[in-house]
Amino acid sequence: MDAENTFQVFDWLWTSGQLSESDITNLPKYGIRTVINLLPPHSATALRGESEKITALGMNYLQIPVKWEQPTLEQLEQFCIALRTHEGRPCWVHCANNMRVSAFLYIYRSIFLNDPEEVACDPMIEIWEPNPIWKTFIDDAMRQFAKRRRPQQPQTNASIA
Repeated sequence: MDAENTFQVFDWLWTSGQLSESDITNLPKYGIRTVINLLPPHSATALRGESEKITALGMNYLQIPVKWEQPTLEQLEQFCIALRTHEGRPCWVHCANNMRVSAFLYIYRSIFLNDPEEVACDPMIEIWEPNPIWKTFIDDAMRQFAKRRRPQQPQTNASIA
């Protein structure tokens, strides 16, 4: 893949920076059914005609345009709904450099999957350290979404007779 910061997070989920035309033609080889793009369509790094190229190959395309300087809780909510909807089905999520995606994914993994910190922060920790705008956004989102955290399964201390 040409896209920078490409990671296979789960057996069904890949994330990356901006896809190239060559990357798009290779997505069916991975079994990808849906592409979610967090990059605004008029961004300097956006691939012109991306949605048309993807849908022409029979894949679903969803764009949630997240401005770099202004991520919103509504966009995060859309992202979380999209991931929950496509969970278990091959999906590729990208933005310009996999920074927006990795931050959103960190929140998703922390809140909805209840992953421990050392697991949830991957691949974000390998890509970047969030700047003040994104640190504030992440903190706000974690507080706002904390009510939705999946309860942990109680541990049992069953004895073997």
